[in-house]
Amino acid sequence: MKLVVCIVHSRDRNKITEELVKNGFKFTVIGSTGGFLREGNTTILVGVEEAELDALAALIGQNCKTREQMVNVMPFEAGPPGAFLPSPVKVPVGGAVVFVLNVERFERF
Repeated sequence: MKLVVCIVHSRDRNKITEELVKNGFKFTVIGSTGGFLREGNTTILVGVEEAELDALAALIGQNCKTREQMVNVMPFEAGPPGAFLPSPVKVPVGGAVVFVLNVERFERF
């Protein structure tokens, strides 16, 4: 058994969770925040058998696409009030980051 930890942008949450339900995957959703943009993310935990990994990865790839967003990259507390703020830059957001972990033991009560 594997534990798939999938981190997606919060705007992609509904789309991916609906597809996971349609395809019979059981999962847990945890709200999280990204470190660079400090925006909402969603962390999805999915327990699957190894044979299901490819289907799950394909589903995630089809429903979580990267897009560009304009952001101000200066940290919140980088300067005094009234300091010059740099021009916004385009950065990629969205998509998914997926970690696959071995599960030594699984029980459902």
